[in-house]
Amino acid sequence: MAGTIRVKLVKSPIGYRRDQKETVRALGLRRMQHEVELTDSPSVRGMIFKVRHLVRVIEPAGEEQ
Repeated sequence: MAGTIRVKLVKSPIGYRRDQKETVRALGLRRMQHEVELTDSPSVRGMIFKVRHLVRVIEPAGEEQ
């Protein structure tokens, strides 16, 4: 069963390519320091990887591995 991850926008997408801006919006991030909780899936991980220089991933602390 897939868990969840939190993603936080820590750098502005202004000045980056349009596809990266669209990826940030597709993740549900609207403004600086905005955090969203997403399902941990390969597609979400791929989107995060594409904009890894703009976001910070916050793994849930209480989740067992």
